[in-house]
Amino acid sequence: MIHVNGLGKSFKVAQRTTGLKNAVKALFHREYTQIEALRDISFQIEPGEIVGYIGPNGAGKSTTIKIMSGILVPDQGSCSIMGYTPWLERVPYVKHIGVVFGQRSQLWWDVPVMDSFELLKDIYNVPHTEYRSNLSLLIETLDLSGIIHTPVRQLSLGQRMRCEIAASLLHSPRILFLDEPTIGLDAVSKIAVRKFIQTINKEKNVTIVLTTHDMNDIEALAQRIILIGKGSLLYDGSIHTLRSRFGTRKTITVDYRPHAATLEIPGASLISWSPERAVLQVDTQHAQISDVIACLSNQVELLDVTVDAQPIEDMIVELYKEYQLS
Repeated sequence: MIHVNGLGKSFKVAQRTTGLKNAVKALFHREYTQIEALRDISFQIEPGEIVGYIGPNGAGKSTTIKIMSGILVPDQGSCSIMGYTPWLERVPYVKHIGVVFGQRSQLWWDVPVMDSFELLKDIYNVPHTEYRSNLSLLIETLDLSGIIHTPVRQLSLGQRMRCEIAASLLHSPRILFLDEPTIGLDAVSKIAVRKFIQTINKEKNVTIVLTTHDMNDIEALAQRIILIGKGSLLYDGSIHTLRSRFGTRKTITVDYRPHAATLEIPGASLISWSPERAVLQVDTQHAQISDVIACLSNQVELLDVTVDAQPIEDMIVELYKEYQLS
């Protein structure tokens, strides 16, 4: 469904040092620096996939999304989505995509949400029957019934983001681009947005490209991640593969009856210790969790044991550091 091949994009950024003299000089002779936002980016995405497109700030994520949605034109490379070249065939193309930018709005600020929905229906020329069906589903699943007649400026951030997502799906797009869709949301709103994304993916087979810094979004929604850094593709694969490569460390938290002596566990590093609780880290490539717990039970009377996997944020950082050093 999505074929990206060798995308490159650079921006010319004006440079100016401080001071009045330099400010006057810049009026007549401006200096520029060339910033390479994307460098030879290539990947493919199949219909119905949810892909997490991640990387640090300034890596080129939003630039890629804007090229894929037809907003920007690349300097080099090609991009074919559903047979369209986004920046050349934008009018017919945008009828098949939905875009949500967490820090941009497609809703009209001073009018009720419903008025924005009606206007978007006319812009996309959505048939009345299809519009009413989609609107009913979106209002129910995103819990919008109490806010659709409220002006957008009076909504909370969580309410507005739910309306933004609904607005992007009124015309039944086949692909949904989400750029930081849960930024600034509280825990309840984040969970509601995640559940809805899962629902439309499963029930309508909507292909979703998700750009976010919230790794909880990635873990909850995506099976595949594409990592970029400084404009280059660093990793393209499943989260399972990433865990098998970098996620071998486990954290074991144990509660036990008061025990005065410090624990000594072969194959485990003691992170913290108290007479009633210890936190250990184990590399499963060198020691088995069961062996560590058995050793613990020989030294103390266990009350509770919790084993936690390495957070995905830590694995992403390790992967990024590996490519920086290479």
